[in-house]
Amino acid sequence: MIPPEAWIGSLGEHGLWIVALASAIEGPIVSVLAAVLASKGAFDLVPLALVLLAGDLLGDLGHYLLGRRGLGRVPLPWRHRLGLGPDRTEALARHFDRHGGRTLVVAKLTHSVGAAVLVAAGLARMPVLPFLAFNLLAALPKTAALMALGWFAGDAYAQIDLWLSRGAFVLLLVLVGLGLIWMRRRPQCPQD
Repeated sequence: MIPPEAWIGSLGEHGLWIVALASAIEGPIVSVLAAVLASKGAFDLVPLALVLLAGDLLGDLGHYLLGRRGLGRVPLPWRHRLGLGPDRTEALARHFDRHGGRTLVVAKLTHSVGAAVLVAAGLARMPVLPFLAFNLLAALPKTAALMALGWFAGDAYAQIDLWLSRGAFVLLLVLVGLGLIWMRRRPQCPQD
């Protein structure tokens, strides 16, 4: 990860266009850092928020396209090793047909499994317009919260980055734990 001090210098020097590119790559900390600069007068809040949202959606679309176009080109034996055989991808498609919106919003807001879920949505061939709509729905409060954190926390961005990383890791552990509990408790289908 690029140190936050390097982001501050680049963001302040190159303006909103670099914020858009950087937020597509590393959205949360860029949102915080850009809001720190906005609090010092470097950016106006409304254009900054729009650029951060656009960059966030661009990054999401990149993950989606990786799943939709990239993983399909992986040779079948490798896909089986990754657990992405035809049965699994069909089950994934059914899941995104029924629960795609909810899955995307939860993944985006929790931040810890977001990239994997975005790629899975592409692999499941979720239609792109609902994909973008649900991601925008989740990105609005997330971006607002990160900007508020940057605006009010000021120069504590290094500590905020550490909190975001640790918080995402703890949340990931909780989600994995809950998933394991759910898998142990659900009824098993008899095998022929």
